[in-house]
Amino acid sequence: MDALLQSPITLALLLLNLGISGYAMLGDPSIFDELSFRPYRIQEHDEYYRFLTAGFVHAGGGHLAFNMITLFFFGPLLERILGAGAFLVLYFGAEIAAHGLTYAMHRTDPHYAAVGASGAISGVVFAFCLFFPLRNLYIFFALPLPAILFAFLYVFGSLYAMRGQQRGMGGGIAHEAHLGGALAGIVLTILLEPRSISVFLNSFRDLLG
Repeated sequence: MDALLQSPITLALLLLNLGISGYAMLGDPSIFDELSFRPYRIQEHDEYYRFLTAGFVHAGGGHLAFNMITLFFFGPLLERILGAGAFLVLYFGAEIAAHGLTYAMHRTDPHYAAVGASGAISGVVFAFCLFFPLRNLYIFFALPLPAILFAFLYVFGSLYAMRGQQRGMGGGIAHEAHLGGALAGIVLTILLEPRSISVFLNSFRDLLG
C-alpha cells in the first residue's frame, strides 16, 4: 500500500476507473453509451474523445476488478522506474494505440462498441516484460509463467482470436485492443526509456552466464 501511495498517477487512475465505472454500473447506465468506444460514431460525428473516455468504463465488476488488480500490482513499479510523466504517456499512449487498431478494424460497423482499460493495462504489463522478462507472472494468481513466455503467448493468442472473430467464431472480447496496447507498450517503453533494451538483453546474458 505504501508503494501505491507513493505512485500518484497509478493511484489517480485507480480512483478514476473505480469511480466512473462504479457510477456507470450502479448509478447511471447511460454513461456506457456516452463514453464507450464506438468507431462508427467517431467516424461519422468526430467524437474523438471516446479514444480516452472508453478506458474509464467497464462492462462489469469482474472486468473492472481484473484490470484494476493488474494496475495495482504493476503500476507503482513501472511508475517508479519510468517516472510519473513517462508512465502517464505509457498508459494513455497504449490506450490510444489499442483503440486506434480497433477503429481501423471496426469503423464501418455501426453496432460495434467496446469499453475498458484493457489496452492500457496490456501496455503496462508488456512494459514490465521489457524490464523483467524472466520474472514469473502468476496466471490466475496460481500458474507461474516467465514474463517473456507470457508475452509471446499473449500476442499469439490475440492474433489467433482475431482470426477466429473474422470467421465469425467467438466475440465479446476486443482482442485487437489487447494486441494494440501490448505492442504500443513495448514501443513506448523503449522510446521513453531506451535503457530498457539493455536491461532486457542483460537479463538473458545473466541467465546464460
